[in-house]
Amino acid sequence: MLHGYGGYVLRVDLTTGGTKREKTDPAYVMRAIGGRGLNSWRLYDELKRDADPLSEENMLLIGVGPLTGTLLSTSAYTTISGKSPMTGILGDSAAGGFFGPELKQAGYDQIIITGRAEKPCYLFIADDFVEVRDASHLWGKDIWETTSAIRKECSDNAIQVAAIGPAGENLVRYATVACNNSRMFGRSGMGCLFGSKKLKAVAVRGKGRLSVSDPLGFMDLCRELDRRIMDHPEYERRKALGSTLLMKALHGIGILPTNHFQEGLAPYVDQVSGERLAEIYKVKNKACYNCNIHCSRYYITEDGESEGPEFETLCSYSSRIGNDDLRFALKMNAFLNRMGVDSLSSGETIGWAMECVQRGLLGRDDFEGLDFTWGNRETIEKLLHMIVYRQGIGDLFAEGTRHLARHYGKGTEEYAFHVKGLDMICGDPRGLKAFGLTYAIASRGADHLRAEPFFELTERYEESERRFGTRDAADRLSDNGKAVLVEYTERQALLTDCLTMCKNVGLSMDILDFEFAAGLLRTGTGLKFTEGKVNEALRGVIDAERRLNIDFGVDASQDTLPGRFTREPLREGPSKGNVVPIEKMVKEYYRLRGWDDDGVPK
Repeated sequence: MLHGYGGYVLRVDLTTGGTKREKTDPAYVMRAIGGRGLNSWRLYDELKRDADPLSEENMLLIGVGPLTGTLLSTSAYTTISGKSPMTGILGDSAAGGFFGPELKQAGYDQIIITGRAEKPCYLFIADDFVEVRDASHLWGKDIWETTSAIRKECSDNAIQVAAIGPAGENLVRYATVACNNSRMFGRSGMGCLFGSKKLKAVAVRGKGRLSVSDPLGFMDLCRELDRRIMDHPEYERRKALGSTLLMKALHGIGILPTNHFQEGLAPYVDQVSGERLAEIYKVKNKACYNCNIHCSRYYITEDGESEGPEFETLCSYSSRIGNDDLRFALKMNAFLNRMGVDSLSSGETIGWAMECVQRGLLGRDDFEGLDFTWGNRETIEKLLHMIVYRQGIGDLFAEGTRHLARHYGKGTEEYAFHVKGLDMICGDPRGLKAFGLTYAIASRGADHLRAEPFFELTERYEESERRFGTRDAADRLSDNGKAVLVEYTERQALLTDCLTMCKNVGLSMDILDFEFAAGLLRTGTGLKFTEGKVNEALRGVIDAERRLNIDFGVDASQDTLPGRFTREPLREGPSKGNVVPIEKMVKEYYRLRGWDDDGVPK
């Protein structure tokens, strides 16, 4: 008997409406573990390399971890994967909430969706009952309306729904999927992939029970993990503010993106900080399934109410685009959540346009009369609506920053801040050297979550020397020791993705190591996971993702950063004078990864 895992993989062909249940293969999960690892190996093994991301040949995968739904705290995430409509390479995105545990209780470790429906549909799963249902009456509804409508027609408020909004239907390249209304699968356009298959939502209800192999041993390890979380020095602060604590923290070290990364300090940070959000608008904490931090927040303003925002959305719609109005940023967060739009990619298109106008490269005539001066709230709100429905210039903006810059030319490409087509996150790498390396080598583009080397911010110098052989790994401004740090945290990040566990806990709080994870997997599943086997699986997934991207056309020349971060030093603040020597760091990373000089796994 396979413990921990749901036990089945579900295949759905939307072209024919056919479904098929297959037993989960223990040998397959020993090399993939689960979640992102399971999805990435499936793409590597089964996806036609030349498949157009919007074609029926592309695959849409939904994976959960082997211990999701058990007593293991914060293992509530789900990963959605496919060939990205945004970048054309590997795409995936993860979100918490309650969808993943429900899918496990229905008995599934992975859903594999292929083909394309003739008309809008949604996938309904209730344990071993699976049905592709008509969703014509849901097409056009936003995510909140869709979730509510499905629960109402099923007469079951406990059904978990992952849905897209109008942005996904209209194939906005960076459209999102959301579960529990506001838990966003935000990056790389998985909502667009849903829309391309005419799939409005996946609704799941599970009433099965999960078992673990060694209940007492597993419970001891879960208690130890809970202790590590509750005893962590950042526990109370993370509970109070969640990731929004980063607004003032990044400003404090001079790397808070302001006016599109032209500055690292926002003079008005107190007006848009997480602290101010908590003081003025937050009404309660919210949490994912089986989490003991409850770091999310629910807020009410004069404009409405919603859950969130996380730091990336708060920064994208405040300092990154020159907006000092917190209430407006919260209004945009609610709109993006309802329509299903990624805040980072949409925010980057706006920041790019504002800087191009500031520099005289583009003007109102290029943007149908819209005024792209910094923080222009009227323009931002109007443009977002045009993006969702692909109206006027919104149709161009819906393709993403890389496409916009190529369309307009005139030197605007210099200010499109992406890597491999995925827009950069809100953390200036000139003051975070290991993060800069992560953006450059991440397998889905300019992304921090592939490694999130938070360790370099900790100043834990003795631990750095013990773990990485150099004190410099804990010095955010040093480029020394960052390749060895990223090689380590990339495996740690992937481990949390395979367990579909929260990265804020497993990675940023640095409480999940490989030996401990092997114990959880062994007592939970009964499979012979050891520290060595876990690391072998993680390295195998990283190499498989790299080989997949090479097949998609990625080469070493794309493992870099936009020129601003390698040539233009920050002008003031605690990170003043710094740039990222990215070429040197990438070469060292290749060597440590065991890849050749061209970044090809040997």
